[in-house]
Amino acid sequence: MEGKPTRKGIYILPNLFTTAALFAGFFAIVQAGKGRFEPAAIAIFIAMILDGLDGRVARLTHTESDFGIQYDSLSDMVAFGLSPAPVIYEWALSGMGKLGWLASFVYVAAAALRLARFNTQQVVDKRYFQGLPSPAGAAFLAGLVWVVDGTYGLQGSRFAIPSLILTVLVGLAMVSNIGYRSFKDVDLKGKVPFVAAISVVLGIVVVAFDPARVLFALFLVYFLSGPLGCLVRWRRGGGEKTAKARRLPP
Repeated sequence: MEGKPTRKGIYILPNLFTTAALFAGFFAIVQAGKGRFEPAAIAIFIAMILDGLDGRVARLTHTESDFGIQYDSLSDMVAFGLSPAPVIYEWALSGMGKLGWLASFVYVAAAALRLARFNTQQVVDKRYFQGLPSPAGAAFLAGLVWVVDGTYGLQGSRFAIPSLILTVLVGLAMVSNIGYRSFKDVDLKGKVPFVAAISVVLGIVVVAFDPARVLFALFLVYFLSGPLGCLVRWRRGGGEKTAKARRLPP
């Protein structure tokens, strides 16, 4: 006699954070359609915070599961792969016709490819991501919209060409082989000097003082850190090869 199939449940706590991140991405799309670009950009940042919490909550409560991994990936695609595209399109690129929506699609397709590669590749060095992480790419574009529209009150159509270039560049960075620091080697459980604790407090104060400009600046620096790091490593490698060649006997 065959036994009854075992019912498989899901862990509710980490998936609540994942669902909230999914909702924030969907909310950003809805707000972009209404022309409310500042709330749309803020929603993407909220999705990024929630996305960072769900995995940590799952590990702390020992509620990791294959279902949670797949659900988180699908949520990431909506929140960071899909939602930034209509936000940047409606804000700046809609007046450029076919070129505008094609640039937005380049971003969406690149994010999908980035997530698929991340889910299937074997991680060689946990200190680095291969390509720009999709949450960081989404935060960079959302930060641009938040600063220009929310802080300065300027229309996105005035920045159509720079926005188009940046949208495509962010998409290409996501599918590139450029290494970006993952900060997974940072020990958050270990003891730190008192000065480090004060620095964290000051960092929070700075972000709270002007979140739009500070967050945009942070993700701009992170976006540029990958290519600049590759350039530095390439120059060092070339210098070392030249020095070795000079030391070779005639």
